[in-house]
Amino acid sequence: MRSSRSLYLFAVPALILYGGFFLLPAAQGLRYATTDWDGYSPTFRNVGAANLTDVVTNDDLFRHALTNNLKFLLVVVLGQTALALLLAVLLAARSRGSTWLRALFFLPTILSSVSVAFIWKFVYDPNFGLANALLRAVGLGRFESSYLGNESTAILWVAVAQIWFHAGQMMVVYIAGINQIPDELYDAAKTDGAGRWQQFRHVTWPMVAPATTLVVAYTTLQSFKAFDLILGLAGNPPRSGLDVLATRIYSTFANSQLGYAAAESIVFMAAIALVTFLQNRAARTVHG
Repeated sequence: MRSSRSLYLFAVPALILYGGFFLLPAAQGLRYATTDWDGYSPTFRNVGAANLTDVVTNDDLFRHALTNNLKFLLVVVLGQTALALLLAVLLAARSRGSTWLRALFFLPTILSSVSVAFIWKFVYDPNFGLANALLRAVGLGRFESSYLGNESTAILWVAVAQIWFHAGQMMVVYIAGINQIPDELYDAAKTDGAGRWQQFRHVTWPMVAPATTLVVAYTTLQSFKAFDLILGLAGNPPRSGLDVLATRIYSTFANSQLGYAAAESIVFMAAIALVTFLQNRAARTVHG
C-alpha cells in the first residue's frame, strides 16, 4: 500500500455508497428526531430531546412493542438455534438420504416472507386450519386454539413460524462447522469410552462455538427485522399482541409523525446494539 497509494482509490466507490445510503440517512434521522415534522409540511418545529424522552418514558405502545419483540427474540433465538443444531447433528453424515433431508429442511428458506405468512395463516386458522384439524384427528381437540387471535400468546406462534422459516438456513451453518471437526477427536473420545452424548458435549459443542456465535447473532437480527412476516400474518396495522418495534415505527410513519418515528428508530437501533453487546459478552464468557 505504501508503494502504490493509488490502491486506496479502489475503496472510494464503496465509501461513496456507504456514505450515501447509510451515513447520510443516519444523520438525517438524528436531525428529524429532534423535530415535530410530519413528513409533508415545508416547515417544522425543533423540539430537542422531547421525542426521545417520550419514547423512553411515556410511550406505552412502544414499550408494549418492545416487550413483544423481546419475547419473540428469546423464543426464536433459543428455538431456532437448538433446532438447527439438532438437525445438523442428525444430518451431518455424508449420505444420499441426509442430502435429501438437508434440501427438504432448507426449502422454507428460499420462500418469500409473504409466502410463509400465507402458509402459516392457513395452519393457524381456528376454523379451517391445519393445526386444529390435526389436533382433532388425533383426539386432542380440547387443545384447539385461536392461535393468532389470542393476544397473550400470538407473538409466540409467530415465533414458531419464524423458526420453521429459517432453521434450515442455520442448519447449513452448523453442518459446515461440524464437518470441520477432525475425526481424530471423535476417535479419541470413543477410545476413552465416551458415548454419543459425551461426544457431543465434549467435542461437538465446543468445536462449533464459532458457528453458534454466528447463528445467534444472525438470528437476533432476523428477530428484530421480522416485519413482513408479522404484517402478512396479522394484517396492517397489527393488533397489539403482534406489534413489535419494526411495525410500531412503521405505524408511526404512516400516521405522519416522521419526527417521532425517527426518535423511535434511534431507540430501536440502541436496543439492537445493547442486545448484540450482551450476546457477545455472554459468548466470550461461555466459550472463553
